[in-house]
Amino acid sequence: MNIVWTIAVAAVTAVVTATAAGLTVTPRLDARTKRIGEAHAARDAFNTHLTTVLMASARLRNVQLPAADDPTCTPVVRERLAAERERWLRQIDEATQWMNDHVATFAGGWPSQRLIDFAVAYCGHARMLMLSEREEAAKLELLGDLTLPVQRQFFGFWWTRARHFHADHALFAETVTRLTAPSAGA
Repeated sequence: MNIVWTIAVAAVTAVVTATAAGLTVTPRLDARTKRIGEAHAARDAFNTHLTTVLMASARLRNVQLPAADDPTCTPVVRERLAAERERWLRQIDEATQWMNDHVATFAGGWPSQRLIDFAVAYCGHARMLMLSEREEAAKLELLGDLTLPVQRQFFGFWWTRARHFHADHALFAETVTRLTAPSAGA
């Protein structure tokens, strides 16, 4: 009889414990898992958009539109190149827009206020640069100087982050100064 009673109490205790955990603890853990997953997905998207900005900027700097009187370039090719360059500019525009709109999603979870501020500052400055009336070449140069240190510090290998930490923050600060200087123009 004692064995049956012990087994019955153990079974009832297990069912009650499992039910209580299933109703209270499990939903909170599931919600936490979802939030963590969304934060990591947003950080991955941030990295993708940083890479898009870097690569599209590099393509725009390297593929210049031939002169209108260039005999080696037909009007059709010139039109196609112009359309492709416009597409690359749209990619940069869309990437900076997404980063600026979603900065709270991916930046808020970093472990230090310095990293959070770095991401927020980058997103704001990159977006404002794209909205500015600067010449395309100046925009691309400034955008590269803003983006490379951020991409390296957030997504580079740890030894790259450590080796370039001070230089990246100095380059970023210098670029922000160039962006916000009164003589820089809009």
